[in-house]
Amino acid sequence: MAKIAPRLTPDEIQSVISLAWDDRPPFAAVMTRHGISPGQVVALMRRELTPNAFKIWNARTRRAPATPKTGRPRA
Repeated sequence: MAKIAPRLTPDEIQSVISLAWDDRPPFAAVMTRHGISPGQVVALMRRELTPNAFKIWNARTRRAPATPKTGRPRA
């Protein structure tokens, strides 16, 4: 189970949601900027979004690559 997220202001919550929805910054940017774990981000998104929006976001995060791809061929 995820740890309880630190108290965030409404502006910080909106910032986390914006960063989590954005495709450009890595997901880790959300965690480092606000000091919350992946489980806490998921819990916050589940709490703040509508059920349908959370399902869409969750599906997007599962499809997104965890690390940027490099131009090197696989060995």
